[in-house]
Amino acid sequence: MTQSSRALPVAIVGHVDHGKSTLVGRLLHETGSLPPGKADELLRLSEKRGMALEWSFVLDALQAERDQAITIDTTRIWLTTAHRRYMIIDAPGHREFMRNMVTGAASAEAAILVVDALEGLREQTRRHAYLLRLLGVEQIVLAVNKMDLVGFERPAYERIREDVANYLDGIGARLLHAVPVAARDGDNLVAASTRMPWHVGPTLLGALEDVRPPASDVEKPLRLVVQDVYKFDERRIVAGRIESGVLRVGDDLLFSPSNLRARVKAIEAWPTQSAGIEARAGMSIGISLDAPIFVERGQIASHPDRPPMLTDVFRATVFIVGPVHLSPGKTLKLKHCTTETTVVIQEISRVFDPHDFVTKHASEVGNGEIAELTLRSRTLIAVDEHQRNPSLGRFALMDGFRVVAGGLISMEGFPDQRRRLRQPAANLFAVEHRVSRQLRAERAGHRGMVVWLTGLSGSGKSTLAMRVEQRLFAKGWQVYVLDGDNVRRGLNSDLGFSPEDRSENIRRVGEVAALFADAGFIAISAFISPYRADRDSARRSAGEAFCEVFVNAPLAVCERRDPKGLYKKARAGTLPEFTGISAPYETPESPDVIIDTARQSEEDSVERLVAFIESKARA
Repeated sequence: MTQSSRALPVAIVGHVDHGKSTLVGRLLHETGSLPPGKADELLRLSEKRGMALEWSFVLDALQAERDQAITIDTTRIWLTTAHRRYMIIDAPGHREFMRNMVTGAASAEAAILVVDALEGLREQTRRHAYLLRLLGVEQIVLAVNKMDLVGFERPAYERIREDVANYLDGIGARLLHAVPVAARDGDNLVAASTRMPWHVGPTLLGALEDVRPPASDVEKPLRLVVQDVYKFDERRIVAGRIESGVLRVGDDLLFSPSNLRARVKAIEAWPTQSAGIEARAGMSIGISLDAPIFVERGQIASHPDRPPMLTDVFRATVFIVGPVHLSPGKTLKLKHCTTETTVVIQEISRVFDPHDFVTKHASEVGNGEIAELTLRSRTLIAVDEHQRNPSLGRFALMDGFRVVAGGLISMEGFPDQRRRLRQPAANLFAVEHRVSRQLRAERAGHRGMVVWLTGLSGSGKSTLAMRVEQRLFAKGWQVYVLDGDNVRRGLNSDLGFSPEDRSENIRRVGEVAALFADAGFIAISAFISPYRADRDSARRSAGEAFCEVFVNAPLAVCERRDPKGLYKKARAGTLPEFTGISAPYETPESPDVIIDTARQSEEDSVERLVAFIESKARA
């Protein structure tokens, strides 16, 4: 066995009666992982019921399960080989116990998908595979079971292997290995089966040994979750649990979301003796710091070079577990590590009903359903994506005092907002202009403004901006359009299209537009600007001179227009992170103007915006 003693969690899922529990029971027997005398006990139980040796009884511990021959509860059992330890999670396949299946698979890092060789790919199998993808389980091994029922024939196996591989590919999952097995007799579980000599791939155990182990918690970035701060004699001791990484005396720590820094002076123990100079993932410790910074419960300490992300908005896969109906605008309490904060459901992207395997767009989500939501918090919170660091990527939602949902965090399409907390450079001094805004407005005949056009690609922002610029210029006004063509070729030519670069692009544009307005110009900004936080930042930069204009056109209309062919590329997968398709767009909450280009003509849209600007700039 390898030096690491950490067990790899592997979920075993599939349609009811396809033999999951039997497979695990026999696998435990074949690897010598059963307790002494367990096989004899199973034989006696089976004989008592007048049936052949039933390996599923190893896991089906509940009497109801034995009587009905189905798995109700989620069972965890350890399997040890010469190379690795495994924690096998047997999740129920019956539709009435889907919640238990989700609970079991949520902690898995790989999965065995069991399919009956005679029945093939069933709807329940598809549901389970889809749930694995939602839960972020990327390494899936297919076990085509009960090969004895099809005479151990290769064509039956190949047909199912191809069906499963095609389905997994279609939902964005990947098949690591496929193995034909007869679990009851042990064929191809640990040793190669003589009844299927045509199979040249690994056995099921060999396929599991090929699963890439994720980074251990110790190898991940440091995350010390603060539980409380205590005062002992002259010491202020920050107490918490290290969820991942290693902490040492002398380390520089960054506390999130406060963004304060201090150095570890000592790892404390009680009453006075030293606790050493190092602490690792899984340990609950106390530390004292070299600076009296304000630290409180809920903060997360990390090394400054590998901090968690800060955000007030994120995507989440949420599993509803209570009798509740959730809809956009609903306020809930988020429990994340030791943090409790208020969140609002900003959007329901789609809802998945695990009972009938329907994925749909819906205005609400209820008990037993799975939804992909966008949640917005009132304050910045420190998070990791679930796939990168599960301990900081999970949360619970409470309605009052009742837990109604559990969820997994994804920051796909959203930027890290830590830059918002950066301090401005020191030794900067404001220069007092000799020409006031009032003098500029008197000469130009209008006040400076930032007219911020936001909307999806194809909504008509640039067309509208250029027409309005032309109309105002003809009136003798000082006006200029800032858009991607004239900004990204120069000022922002160093930026790409990642969420962070898009956010920085808008930050710079907001500052430039504010300078234009200060100089007395009407600065018309035509950018998608998908993130609400960035538009709010631009508003703060320009102050009262800022006006937000939502150029509102539905996605279907924008995609039908597709003036630059970008939607077509995005749908084909050749243009990643495209707003509206694979990246989010946060609709303005309270724009100053809404221009509906799907219903209004171009001329009417121009007239309305020009009239608005004139009324504001001359007021």
